[in-house]
Amino acid sequence: MTLIRRETAADREAVHAVHEAAFATAPHASGHEADLVDALRGTEDWLPQFSLVAEVDGAVAGHVVCSYGRLAGEPVLGLGPIGVAPALHGKGLGSALMHAAIAAADARDEPAILLLGNPAYYGRFGFEPAEAHGVTPQDPAWSSAFQIRTLAAWRPDRKGPFTYAPAFTEFG
Repeated sequence: MTLIRRETAADREAVHAVHEAAFATAPHASGHEADLVDALRGTEDWLPQFSLVAEVDGAVAGHVVCSYGRLAGEPVLGLGPIGVAPALHGKGLGSALMHAAIAAADARDEPAILLLGNPAYYGRFGFEPAEAHGVTPQDPAWSSAFQIRTLAAWRPDRKGPFTYAPAFTEFG
């Protein structure tokens, strides 16, 4: 059985292990995704309600987190990392985590979620090029993979540069 729920303090080691395994061979990985999650905890940008785990048969098998970045100085959610235990890739856990993160953000009246990732994958969840909405990445080289999912509270006048939480600079 699969359950998507909020992360608890007891999940921290398992979440770290999931991200280490999930990104161990990923070509786009920094190798520090697990450390990034650890570094985000306890910062002003950490949002416990947006740190979700996928639990399979009682064990943590996936994790996603959204933290606050800044869009033209205002807090807006940045998603990542998202990771699933390699043995469970292709089983729908990543999709379930994405749907849960989007639903949680929309329910809490967040205006949007921004991320850096494969447009073919994240397009399935309603993400589109951020620059089409006037939102630019902190690194211009990211333009082709920088995406936004606007939510019900989005205002079209929100435009400008987006920067991830400071921990991303150190571990991203």
